[in-house]
Parts: sequence; structure tokens; C-alpha cells
Amino acid sequence: MSASQIFVLKRSLSTTRLMSAAIKNVTVIGGGLMGSGIAQVAAQTGHQVTLYEINQEALKKAKQGIMVSLQRVAKKTHKEQPEKAEMFVQETLDRLKTTLELEASVKEADLVVEAIVENIEAKHKLFSSLDTIAPEHTIFASNTSSLSIGEIASVTKRKDRFGGLHFFNPVPVMKLLEVSINYLPPLFNHILVLKPLD
Repeated sequence: MSASQIFVLKRSLSTTRLMSAAIKNVTVIGGGLMGSGIAQVAAQTGHQVTLYEINQEALKKAKQGIMVSLQRVAKKTHKEQPEKAEMFVQETLDRLKTTLELEASVKEADLVVEAIVENIEAKHKLFSSLDTIAPEHTIFASNTSSLSIGEIASVTKRKDRFGGLHFFNPVPVMKLLEVSINYLPPLFNHILVLKPLD
């Protein structure tokens, strides 16, 4: 079994009591198409979400995109119940906040999902900073589709709490998530049996 394993799962951020207790606060770094979709889905599933971007214009665009997408989801899931649709949108938005301050965005994070440009230097710079300011228990994840999770994680001191969460576009519609695990504790080497893809 290699140090980096890839799994493909039907995607849904957990709403079970056990997982909700473990991950309550989700921070998404990057509010582009993927980041805003991840933030939306996390908020829809009951998590408190903080969306971080580097400028106000990017945050404004992300919020507008989330609002349009949420209204589309609400219309589809609550066709004949406009009050429920409106409540769904409002409750989701109430769980979503935005910020331009990186340190504030991760202060209470249980999970940080990075969705920035596919550039290893940019990701190294970001995760080096995050590693010094995020709480020790925080799990880091990258939404990368092409870069090595091990290489991205190499600049942190939490390789055992670092993985890949590659969502598919458009995130609110595609129920698929590719999970890359950078590190498997010895216990998992005995419990987890993976069959190679043919």
C-alpha cells in the first residue's frame, strides 16, 4: 500500500451526529467557482462556514454566485413550497460568513479546504502560513486536481491531518468526491483493504 491512496466516494459533507461533532466549522480558502461551491455545500449540510478571499470584489462575486446557486437548489428541492425554499436559502446563508483576514478565517476551523490557483508555490505559501495560525486539531485539505497532496503537505507539520478533497464541478450538483489520503496511521494499514483499480 502506498503512502498516498485515492478513493472515489459519493459526495456529501457528513450530516451524521458523530461527524458533525468532529467537524463543525469549515473554512474554505478561495471563493472562485470551486471554492464558492464547496462553501455552499458545507453550509447546506449544517456546517458553520467561513469563506476567505484576498479582495472584496472576489468575495462579492462569490456571494452572488452562491445566492444564485442556492435559489436554483431551493427551487428544485422545494418546488411546491416557496416558504420552505426561502427558509432553506436563508438558513444556509446564516451559516456562511466571509472574510478578508486569513488568521480570523481559521481561528475556529475544524477543517480547512483550499481551493486556490493550481500552483505549487502558491499552495506552499498558503499552507505554510495556515500551519502556524490554525488550531492544532484542524484538518487541512486541498481541492487540487493535478498536484501531489504529499508535496503540498510537505510544508506543514500536520501531514497526518492533511488530505485531498477534490470536488467535481459544479460542486452543488455533482455528488462525487475524490479523496486522497496523504498519511495512513499504522492502525489503518491493518483495517483498510484497498483493491487496485484494473
